[in-house]
Amino acid sequence: MSEIAVVAISIAKAGFEEQLREALEGIVAPSRAEAGALQYDLHRDLREPRRFVFYERWESEEALAVHAQSAHIAAYRKAIADWVEHSEIHVLKKIK
Repeated sequence: MSEIAVVAISIAKAGFEEQLREALEGIVAPSRAEAGALQYDLHRDLREPRRFVFYERWESEEALAVHAQSAHIAAYRKAIADWVEHSEIHVLKKIK
């Protein structure tokens, strides 16, 4: 197995910043408790408060795939569908 990192960025639609923040905060604890989760940290951009960034570390791509299919992530995606203007997920492998 090879450890991977994820940078997940979500930008809230204007007026939905706090709803999105609360939803994001709600997935932190269950995600950290998942098998294979090494780090799962939520950040908010100081210069663009509509931008939220997760920095995650997972034991493997398989662990990340299980996370992506988890019930709490499915519920989160459904809840935030109308609150997000843009999102990106970058799956990374450390090279040095």
